[in-house]
Amino acid sequence: MSARIEAVCVSGPRPIRLPRAGDTQSAIDKRPVAGRVAVHPLGLDGDVQVNRKWHGGEGQALYAYAQEDADWWAAELDRDLPAGRFGENLRTSGIDLTGALLGERWRIGGVLVEVTAPRTPCAKLQAHWGVPRLIKRFTERGASGAYLRVLETGDLGAGDRIDVVERPAHGVTIGMTFRAFTTERHLLADLAPARAALPERNRPAVDTALAERAGAPA
Repeated sequence: MSARIEAVCVSGPRPIRLPRAGDTQSAIDKRPVAGRVAVHPLGLDGDVQVNRKWHGGEGQALYAYAQEDADWWAAELDRDLPAGRFGENLRTSGIDLTGALLGERWRIGGVLVEVTAPRTPCAKLQAHWGVPRLIKRFTERGASGAYLRVLETGDLGAGDRIDVVERPAHGVTIGMTFRAFTTERHLLADLAPARAALPERNRPAVDTALAERAGAPA
C-alpha cells in the first residue's frame, strides 16, 4: 500500500480546562476539512498554534500522526479516535512515522516537507482525551507522530500520496529522538548528526549533551 494522507485537519482556539492551570485556550481539537488546503511556511491556512513557546514555528509547521498508531490507541482505549484527535494536521497511512529519519523529505501534493522532531505529550492532550495517566502511557508507547518543516509551499488534500524523496544516512529516527527527549536522555548527544533538522528550540539540549560528553573523563 502506498503512503497517503487520510485527512487534513485544522482548528482555531477553543477552551480547555487543565487540572492545575484551570481554563485556558488550545487548538488541539483539530477537525478534518474538505478540499485542497494551502500550506504556508508556518502551517496550514485556517490552523492556529495557540502556545507558540512549545508549538508551531518553522520547525513544527505541521504535525502528522499515523492511522496505524491511532488504530492501536483506539483498540487500547476502546474508543473512536477520528482524524484530528491527536491534535494532528495530517492523518497518514502507509508510512512508519516512528521509523522516519530526521531530515527525511516528503513530497505531498504540491508541498515539500522535512521531518524534524517527535511530539512530546503534554497536559492538554491528557485533558482533551480525559484519560488518566495518558502522558505516561503515550510516552511508554513511543508512537509520537512527527513534526514537519515546510520547504516548498503549495496545497495538499486528503488522498494525496506521500512520496519519500530523500532519506539521510545518519540513522537518527523519530523514535530514537523521542526517547532521547523523554526516557533515555543519554541518547541526546547521539542526535548530533541530525541536529540541523531539529526545530531550533530543541538544538540546545543536543549541544549541552555534546559538551557534557566531551568533558566527561575517559
